[in-house]
Amino acid sequence: MAPPPTRTALTRGASAATEGALLDAALAEVIAHGIRRTTASDVARRAGVSRQTLYRYWPDVQALFASLVTRELLAVLPGETEPEDLDDLVGLLVGTASAVRRMPLLGRLRDTDPELLGRYLLTRLGTSQRAIHTDLSRRLRAAQDRGLVRGGDADALAATVMLLVQSAVLSGPLVEEWLPATAWTDELSRALKGYLG
Repeated sequence: MAPPPTRTALTRGASAATEGALLDAALAEVIAHGIRRTTASDVARRAGVSRQTLYRYWPDVQALFASLVTRELLAVLPGETEPEDLDDLVGLLVGTASAVRRMPLLGRLRDTDPELLGRYLLTRLGTSQRAIHTDLSRRLRAAQDRGLVRGGDADALAATVMLLVQSAVLSGPLVEEWLPATAWTDELSRALKGYLG
């Protein structure tokens, strides 16, 4: 029989559950009201905790929002897969880009807080961007080792793929008149395949 969990393990579990509940509440508030109109009090109330509890996890509401964006973006990263060929790899990348494009949080930020979204994406590399770059570099390096992707610095290739995909995801809705969702997927696939092949 396994020993009962220690008090530290129980506390850690409760702490993670509270953090998750606060992030879920933040997501619901942002979807409902936008970032600018969401306060720490709103989030804490929706999560059923005090505002002081929220501040034990994040120093301010901006740090909470940054954690929320990071969580939502990293959640759509694909699991460990080994693509059979370049088409598989590009399909994985485009599928991930499509999932990000459909994220309710991203849509809400684009609609209600475009300046804030632009500042978050264009003025600094955040935790989520660094994590995505690291994951992408690793996948591209493995694909290079198997001869699926052209040679070159995998970190530079990953950065360029990030730029291409980020632009396509954020600007996709602007060009839907000429590039509906299915065509968007096809054209992004061609662009990535041409770059990586």
